[in-house]
Amino acid sequence: DINELRNDDMGAMKETLGFQTEVKQLLQLMIHSLYSNREIFLRELISNASDACDRLRFEALDRPELYEGDSELQIRIAIDAAARTLTISDNGIGLSRDEAIEHLGTIARSGTREFFGKLSGDQARDAQLIGQFGVGFYSAFIVADRVTVVSRRAGLAAAEAVRWESDGSGEFSVETVEKAGRGTDVVLHLRGKDAAAGEGGESGDKTGDKAGDGPGFDDLLVPWAIKSIVRRYSDHIALPIRMRKEEWDADAKQMRATDDWETVNQASALWARSKSEIDDEQYKAFYKHLSHDDGEPLAWTHNRVEGRTEYTQLLYVPSRAPFDLWDRQRRSGVRLYVRRVFIMEDAEQLLPAWLRFVRGVIDSNDLPLNVSREILQESRDVRAIREGCTKRVLSLLEEMAAGRPDDYASFWREFGQVVKEGVGEDHANRDRIAKLLRFASTASDDDAQSVSLADYVGRMKEGQKKIWYVTADSPAGARNSPHLEVFRKKGVEVLLLTDRVDEWLLSFLTEFDGHELASVARGGLDLDALQDEAEKSAAQQVAEEFRPVLESIRSALGDAVKDVRATDRLTDSAACLVSDEGEISGHLERLLKQAGQKAPPRKPILEVNPQHPLLARARVDAERIGDWARLLLDQAVLAEGGQLDDPAAFVRRMNAMLVGAPTATRDDT
Repeated sequence: DINELRNDDMGAMKETLGFQTEVKQLLQLMIHSLYSNREIFLRELISNASDACDRLRFEALDRPELYEGDSELQIRIAIDAAARTLTISDNGIGLSRDEAIEHLGTIARSGTREFFGKLSGDQARDAQLIGQFGVGFYSAFIVADRVTVVSRRAGLAAAEAVRWESDGSGEFSVETVEKAGRGTDVVLHLRGKDAAAGEGGESGDKTGDKAGDGPGFDDLLVPWAIKSIVRRYSDHIALPIRMRKEEWDADAKQMRATDDWETVNQASALWARSKSEIDDEQYKAFYKHLSHDDGEPLAWTHNRVEGRTEYTQLLYVPSRAPFDLWDRQRRSGVRLYVRRVFIMEDAEQLLPAWLRFVRGVIDSNDLPLNVSREILQESRDVRAIREGCTKRVLSLLEEMAAGRPDDYASFWREFGQVVKEGVGEDHANRDRIAKLLRFASTASDDDAQSVSLADYVGRMKEGQKKIWYVTADSPAGARNSPHLEVFRKKGVEVLLLTDRVDEWLLSFLTEFDGHELASVARGGLDLDALQDEAEKSAAQQVAEEFRPVLESIRSALGDAVKDVRATDRLTDSAACLVSDEGEISGHLERLLKQAGQKAPPRKPILEVNPQHPLLARARVDAERIGDWARLLLDQAVLAEGGQLDDPAAFVRRMNAMLVGAPTATRDDT
């Protein structure tokens, strides 16, 4: 909303506009809730400045005139204690007037909803989310009561620069100004001590009390304090971050800034350095810069690959899933460099979609500097990089699973469902991925997915040939499935598959280590050598004796089922539904319907337990065999997690059977 539009004396148009609603909410959070984590502002602003320089370097590949004779990219931090300002400057790509309005006045609504949905009230955790959601610029308002941005986009005339300013109250102004050099200056007008205490107190929490007792923001005007923050959070930035040198003033008896600039960070590409020169803290700091995740990575791998294709890889496995993990359209978290020149932020061709949680950098010596996404899709070198990086990540996960099982359990909780996608998408590595899979199992009362297929095979009973599993909507539904009854009786372990991706996984993973994966709810039950001949003979005899009742139930149910047969897979339940070989399961049918997709036609098979008292009642109550048949079918549908087409009819029929009365006269069958 434009509240004011005027021309100043220089003829430059000045507008005052209102922030997007989501930005207003974000500013309130920054100003009132994140005081105790205020140092993140400098990390975020330096990161933005670094990105701006990377973008200039990329655009200048085709338009070298954008450098305007100044190709030495850098970030500068200047302190003016008298004016209480801190200025972060870069000579990167810069902003045009329209870009300033778009990028500084609005944020993506989809990301905003996710951001506010993730807020927990824990200041430390909430502060960690800021960079992940692309809202790092607004962290400036944690320490500043006014922020001024002066920027000129590379390639525009000096008179086409823009000045953006806001006090964070809900509006910002934009005007055209002159700026000799390209790039951006972010000027923070720091809050005073009283303001810090006031903002904290207004938030109504304990942090506010601490703010009033603290030093306010005066320490941010002390050069050594700023240098300390830079070295802690941004030492790995590949660009030089410079501040004015200081020297001792004997007359004033204090340090005084000179006109010379000094670099205060390492200013070299971390991945290009030898591993022996980098300690764990530097690796972790670089991960935080890449991912905007303030948590530590679970693992990383840093290698230089030489041969037909030469490249350096530094890849990280995060400790927690990003908010957009399930957006399969999102780009990869891997940055592509060519001979240390930044090319693109999200080169999805460098890793398969199932590894979209991986963060890192790949620096190629062989790709052309003017590489495009189209070239990436067709490049033989890129295919080699993709294969090599995929295998390296698999090795990293295998090492974690074998040597750090607790860390792998944490990884699996966050990313297990995504790894399962790899079984269907990455045929070349299917066997290695299968070994990394984890499932819940009847061998434990815990619903945690901690059992590997190798663990299962190692515990198989003598004579057991198949790996048995059951699919369900929830762990409780799987664990209490009637299909498991005979397996409990025999002491046979069954895997409990409850993730939505599991049905899809099973269409690609049909065997492991020579053992077929078999559903406990599909086809005729064959327990191989686990069932002796006497048991098989007894089951056949009971089924033969029960044939007339089965025929009556089959006739009463008509087209509702494909068949009715006696089973020995049940010990406590009266009936269950199974799918015939080659047909989809009831669980998959429900998932497809929930997703709005058309499910293939399916008629289940009703299996009944001849030893159950309900079947004994049905056998002697021939007049109500139709009611018994419908009751058994409805119970079986509910037991597998399905929904009844007519729940009211089921209730009436159940009540009538309980009291021994004839069924209500309306046709419930």
